[in-house]
Amino acid sequence: MDKIANTSLPNEQQPKKPSKKQLVLATALFALVFLVLFFLFPKDASKNTASVAQTKTDGSFFNAATPTPMPFRELTVPYLREREYKSSLGEREVAYQGSNYTAYLTSYDSDGLKVNGLLTIPNQDSSDQNDRVERGSAGINEDKYPAIVFIHGYIPPSTYVTTQNYYDYVDYLARKGFVVFKIDLRGHGDSEGEPGGGYYGSDYVVDALNSRAALQSSGFVNPQKIGFWGHSMAGNIVMRSLAAQTDIPAVVIWAGAVYSYLDWQKYRINDNSYSSPQMSPQRQRRRQELFEKYGSPSATSVFWQQVAPTNYLGDIKGAIQLNHAVDDDVVNIGYSRDLVAMLDKTNIPHELHEYPTGGHNITGSSFVTAMNNTVGFFEKYLK
Repeated sequence: MDKIANTSLPNEQQPKKPSKKQLVLATALFALVFLVLFFLFPKDASKNTASVAQTKTDGSFFNAATPTPMPFRELTVPYLREREYKSSLGEREVAYQGSNYTAYLTSYDSDGLKVNGLLTIPNQDSSDQNDRVERGSAGINEDKYPAIVFIHGYIPPSTYVTTQNYYDYVDYLARKGFVVFKIDLRGHGDSEGEPGGGYYGSDYVVDALNSRAALQSSGFVNPQKIGFWGHSMAGNIVMRSLAAQTDIPAVVIWAGAVYSYLDWQKYRINDNSYSSPQMSPQRQRRRQELFEKYGSPSATSVFWQQVAPTNYLGDIKGAIQLNHAVDDDVVNIGYSRDLVAMLDKTNIPHELHEYPTGGHNITGSSFVTAMNNTVGFFEKYLK
């Protein structure tokens, strides 16, 4: 120890030199205190309390360690990627005969709910159809049909009719040799469940991906050749599905909306037919809690950036086609143009077809052109 300078203390009051035993005890006590402080106060406590989002070089967002679950995480792309999708088709009942296909009413399971749909299958003699199923069960995919999961846009759930809505669209694709599965999203038609809306929930995305799983297990569909088609609200559902399962080979969107979620603030939607879904009090509270917790979509919000599918474009392996009429007065064509501007910065095969007329449903003279573009795209990537 250092001596005390300029002291006037008598000799008998000078500090005594500590003994060896005292030094050992002091050292042990110091080490014990250090260890206690080390474990009580980590070097960077913020790492244990904050949910961290990092940005990859390709612009996609992902979760780092999150010790406590993020509220409403079920809306995010990371959650949709992690969860399991498993389903199978139910019994089929003939709905009507097409020119070269048969349309059936069937169903599949999605989160314990019975979701209905219209399934078209190209006509074959019974022996050929049985052979396809047997070859499919044996793992032979070459002879199995390419398929399209067909997702409807917003239609008031109480007025939705399985065999009527989108009849011409389904018929056009079915006549070209595709299996078409037009699903009735939960709460629509006779499907079980509650309709919760497309943009601020994940239920419809889950329904779409479970329908893909049902087709993959069918035995007559090539599990690697299933594309998605979506209209309007379903543009968001299709893009979130693609961000969740990046191996979907091809998707086609007609007059789609809400991709980055910032585009919603820019363009909004002008749909006079829209009425807020009749949600249960519990669902209403959850919706309110969502916006109280995270506010409106923002580029600085970790949560909202994990909801937007456009932040995961770097992982997508499939191709994207967009179709939009310039005179669409419901969904602004800016949604599609902004998405294409993002896709132009990636290696994703993509195309945008604009039509001078046709409105939100791309009808009239533009309908056949848009359907031919759609069929050509699916034939390129699914057949």
